[in-house]
Amino acid sequence: MNIFFRWIIQALALLAIANIVPGIELAGPFYAFVVALLLALVNLTFKPILILLTLPFNILTLGLFTFVINAFLIWFVAGIADGFSITGFMPAFVAALLLSIVNALVNWTNNDVRVGQ
Repeated sequence: MNIFFRWIIQALALLAIANIVPGIELAGPFYAFVVALLLALVNLTFKPILILLTLPFNILTLGLFTFVINAFLIWFVAGIADGFSITGFMPAFVAALLLSIVNALVNWTNNDVRVGQ
């Protein structure tokens, strides 16, 4: 149930980001769910490898280089997914920042719910 909830929140966040950030186009809600699923799979497979390969940059930037990795992964998903396009790196970077904020809020509220049980 928790994974399903996170998937829905991620898809809704992608829809909102596509409406807010110029340069990001999303064809509709169905595509938002597909892109959220693809993004989760890409983050699960490629992100740990990229984090390991760019560890010196991550250490030098105190972890801020992770936003660049997230932006490239979102840009990559836009390249392989139908109905989702990003015109450049900066819209992908802004989307990565906004998705990170949404994920942090979801994690924060999820931890508060567990503590209150």
